[in-house]
Amino acid sequence: PAIINYAYKLKYEGAGKRAKFILRFEDTDPRTKRPMPEAYDAIREDLRWLGIRWDEEYIQSDRMSIYYDIAKKMIERGGAYIAAKGTDCTPEDWKKSKVTGVPCKNRNEDPSINLELFDKMLEGHYQEGEAVMVIKTDLKHPDPSVRDWVAMRIIDTTKYPHPRVGSRYIVWPTYNFSVSIDDHLMGITHILRAQEHSVNTVKQSFVYAHMGWEQPEAIHFGRLKIVGMTLSKTRLKTLGIKWDDIRLPTLAGLRNRGIQPEAIWNIMLQVGVKPTDATITSDNLFAENRKLIEPKANRYMAVINPVKVIIDNVQERLIARLPMHPSYPERGYREIILEPINGKIELFIGRTDYEKLDKGSVIRLMELVNIEVLSKDDVVMARIHSKDLESARKANAPIIQWVPINGLPITVNRPEGMKIIEDKGMAERAVAQVSIGEIIQFMRYGFVKKTSKDDFIYVHD
Repeated sequence: PAIINYAYKLKYEGAGKRAKFILRFEDTDPRTKRPMPEAYDAIREDLRWLGIRWDEEYIQSDRMSIYYDIAKKMIERGGAYIAAKGTDCTPEDWKKSKVTGVPCKNRNEDPSINLELFDKMLEGHYQEGEAVMVIKTDLKHPDPSVRDWVAMRIIDTTKYPHPRVGSRYIVWPTYNFSVSIDDHLMGITHILRAQEHSVNTVKQSFVYAHMGWEQPEAIHFGRLKIVGMTLSKTRLKTLGIKWDDIRLPTLAGLRNRGIQPEAIWNIMLQVGVKPTDATITSDNLFAENRKLIEPKANRYMAVINPVKVIIDNVQERLIARLPMHPSYPERGYREIILEPINGKIELFIGRTDYEKLDKGSVIRLMELVNIEVLSKDDVVMARIHSKDLESARKANAPIIQWVPINGLPITVNRPEGMKIIEDKGMAERAVAQVSIGEIIQFMRYGFVKKTSKDDFIYVHD
């Protein structure tokens, strides 16, 4: 989820050996990108679900003393300076120097002076916004964001406590400073990074140059956008939606909806790693997922917005024999037996099928019987027309789903953009035996995932 910054890096152990996979939680901004406590485990769960195992794990908020130590070494080597209130180089002066190209006074001071100012930052001498540690770069660089960028800043953690370490620290490294240090210390040789971070690769090059380190190779790739699905954090906050919501294309959201991890792998391998953005539609993902779940999902009948049908003048019981899966007869069959009461059999059909009926219409109730519509009001009155499939074909009778009068009430939560539509209906009683979390197919409706006794999530058609 795009709630806490994290990165995955490759560390080569040597020629001919597999890469080492490192999971790193980059959680050093407790104010503007405040880490969510539950996100740490959520990210781990996402990776395990995808079948990914990591060799090493690091959490940056546990490594603050390392960043402080390197910061001091950076200052000692003349690669960084402090802009602080009450000096000849205030934060405002530093910002002006980025525009004018005229160095702020502390930039060329003796390292001992800047070390003293850095110690004051650590001791709490300055408030938030009153002092920053700045990396020396090129004040004439064509990209203003690269010019003398902030490596350390003060955050009021009494007001914005970190979810893991509380208010223990007030001086926090920025993304570019902390990852430069970690990539070096962790022996990273290749970094897989989004194209939007290409300018950060340039910024980080100055840390490596000042410290005399070899910079890893950065491989930048474009974003993968899923048309019709949003990941906007602002939008999510407005709607009060969590990252595991079935409307979202987050890993947790897709997992909860019923998308298989193999489907995501297949899509990613098809798209590949390329520097430009790639766009797929949700249909692309659903098509891959359908290949995986179609052979596994047993078939059941269900009707949405049910309408009652009364079949009159029935003299004998009607029996439907339905395969669990039409392509796998070895899975067996189930029978639905309808006993006439006072010469009548009652059942339900879906409203969509009901709306297509006219007086005199002939329809085939799947695997049961062919009926002729006698009248159509709030209830459909009908009589048996014939029983065999061949007669249905001769009458051009559509085959429709139906459910016995004693079927199970169900609700299917169907994502539609950022809305969730509740499709209410009835299903055959055999659905009660379906396990929670199992994906089945409601015939002529779509694949669904059972979430409780009578609730389902719509996966896709």
